[in-house]
Amino acid sequence: MSSDFYELLGVSRQASADELKKAYRKKARELHPDANPDNPEAENLFKEVSRAYETLSDPDSRARYDRFGEQGLGGGGGGDPFGGGGLGDIFDAFFGGGGQRQQAGPPRGQDLEITARIDLEAVMFGTKITVDVPTAIRCSDCNGSGAGAGTQPVQCVDCNGSGQVRRMRNSILGQMVTTGPCGRCGGMGEVVMTPCSACSGDGRKRSKESYSVDVPAGISSGQTLRLSGRGAVGPRGGPAGDLYVHVAVAQHAEFSREDDDLVYHLPLTYAQAALGFHTVLEALDGELDLVVPAGTQHGREFVARGRGIPHLNGRGKGNLRVRVGVVVPSDLSDEQEQLLRQLAEISGEEVASPDKGIFSRIKSAFT
Repeated sequence: MSSDFYELLGVSRQASADELKKAYRKKARELHPDANPDNPEAENLFKEVSRAYETLSDPDSRARYDRFGEQGLGGGGGGDPFGGGGLGDIFDAFFGGGGQRQQAGPPRGQDLEITARIDLEAVMFGTKITVDVPTAIRCSDCNGSGAGAGTQPVQCVDCNGSGQVRRMRNSILGQMVTTGPCGRCGGMGEVVMTPCSACSGDGRKRSKESYSVDVPAGISSGQTLRLSGRGAVGPRGGPAGDLYVHVAVAQHAEFSREDDDLVYHLPLTYAQAALGFHTVLEALDGELDLVVPAGTQHGREFVARGRGIPHLNGRGKGNLRVRVGVVVPSDLSDEQEQLLRQLAEISGEEVASPDKGIFSRIKSAFT
């Protein structure tokens, strides 16, 4: 069976919440271990389907999955770093049992997202930037334990520190023994009897942290950099999530980018194009002499190889392409017009009559 979550459930990527729920109920009934005794393959598929529904039924985790795939899944999205602590037991919500046994202990913190805007020069050479991120950090008063001064969390008496309790439930498949998070300790295995006054027992505080980010040369708009362990810390000493930095490259005043090539649009008058032209071009990585030969046509490109954007995570660079555009003046002086008419006459070219009154009375069939 495919590992794509949508294909696992047999729905399209545009499926609604009701369609996801209906598809999951059908798959879960077919694959549940109680309905498939001595069939480890069905049990494994049941776990995969349950994870797929757990991800896609939550709007935040579904958005991260659509954007990053399974790499983007973690402790939560880029919203409030003190948000909810997870989706819980999905099968239990439908059938009153099932699901995987979770290890006791504090949960992982949320993943965070931020957009960093850089210029084309930074793409050319690479850069180091600093991002400021609203996040959750470990409470210094209790060192993340959530317990007040002079106290420590104690083992939960309901689950004996395992974080899980077993229950007998009735379901559409009959009686089942299920395992789920302990309601007393929330699956952590420990209970804080005297909460820390600084963080109210959560083990975390709100903060704005600054992180240094290495942006590699050749990166493009829309690409994402992952900073492992730079997301929000988990409650009660849980590990931190990751920070995803989405890159947005600002438009340059003179150069545009096509793949790893830089493109410069060079306007020429018809005299420069006809007679030739020399200029010094200020490229992003230094000056270049450009000689435009006589008779250059509109749209011609001149290529400086290896003077473009570096290939990301590879060797070499793209090219710098200078694209010529011949500019025709729209407002001629009398002298300019006379000289052009003389040139047209010498060349045997047919042009509009100098009698503008007669010319204006001819209606073109084109607009």
